[in-house]
Amino acid sequence: MNMRFKRAAAALSKVVLAATIAALLLPATAAPIVDTVYGEKIELLRSDVPQSPGVVVFENGARETLDTWNKVTADIGKESTLFAYNRPGYGRSGATSARRDGRTIVERLRQVLQKQGLRPPYLLVGHSMGGLYMQLFARMYPQEVQGVVLVDSLYPGVIKRPEDFPLHTRIAKRLFLSDTVGREIDEIHHTGEIVQSLPFPDDIPMVRLFNVPKSAGAIGVDFGVMNDDPRTVAALKAMYPKARKVIVDSDHRIQDANPELVVAAIRELMAQKRSGSRE
Repeated sequence: MNMRFKRAAAALSKVVLAATIAALLLPATAAPIVDTVYGEKIELLRSDVPQSPGVVVFENGARETLDTWNKVTADIGKESTLFAYNRPGYGRSGATSARRDGRTIVERLRQVLQKQGLRPPYLLVGHSMGGLYMQLFARMYPQEVQGVVLVDSLYPGVIKRPEDFPLHTRIAKRLFLSDTVGREIDEIHHTGEIVQSLPFPDDIPMVRLFNVPKSAGAIGVDFGVMNDDPRTVAALKAMYPKARKVIVDSDHRIQDANPELVVAAIRELMAQKRSGSRE
């Protein structure tokens, strides 16, 4: 009996030792910090993996904070250097008086990445409105982009001009949304125009995740701000013909409801080497 106990204890010690070594070899789970970039306080999360070939960069949707990616970053942070942050006016990031159009947001994101010493190539992951910003980033700086994952993204032309919103929607926006979110929403249509004015290189790989709920109670609500005319629908269908499309019966926040699908899309593009990228 004593011999059996010693063998069991020895086996347990080996398991504990192996687990300890594995924990030491894996990158530590990072916590968000607040950095100052050109006088603005930005809350950010980064996790560094030595010899990572690039950086996975996350952009949040409207009214969302960086914690919406927690289930995805928990996996991806073990394999690649990553960066997530809160735009000005979200979380612990300070408010800003700067314009909230996509070009301004992309330029500031790029400045934050540079300030953090995170060099391209970047694998861009954007949810909802953040997906629109990532489309613009890829068009403004295609030489820095390895790939793009769009998570139930907004697309150019989908949202009307703010002056065309129904009166009740404009009133609700003022009453229930922060100044920052309201100004971002007012710039969506203009941001889409900037996106459409720039080419998208065919060699940038892309995965597009679409939430198409199948439940009987699923009701689409757009508050009268969506363009669903035939011309807009046709333009959306023709956009990014080489991208891989994934239809999901999920939730708008696919990264929270089905994080494994977002992780799989990121891994798919991490495994691809874009011929036109420059490190």
